[in-house]
Amino acid sequence: MPLKRLKLLNTRECLWIYILRILKEGSSHAYTLRKEIEKRFKFKPGTMTAYKVLYLLTASGFVTKKDEGRKKIYHITEKGEKALKEAADFYKNLVKRLS
Repeated sequence: MPLKRLKLLNTRECLWIYILRILKEGSSHAYTLRKEIEKRFKFKPGTMTAYKVLYLLTASGFVTKKDEGRKKIYHITEKGEKALKEAADFYKNLVKRLS
């Protein structure tokens, strides 16, 4: 049971990290982001959850959004890249302390 909660906390509840990681490689739209998260990280974020996180990331300046026809294309900003690096460093240090 504790492992199940740990996985939940580090996947769905930290969705922003996975979104920023994928956007670091190039711009994308929400549907593709969700599919990439499922493929690479082996969990499937809910549609509304993904859109909510993208909205919050955009509102906070971590990503920008551009309309391309009916699709919204998201791109990581410099602020988003900095936040991703800080998150990665946090996890690296945590793993080191737990080892």
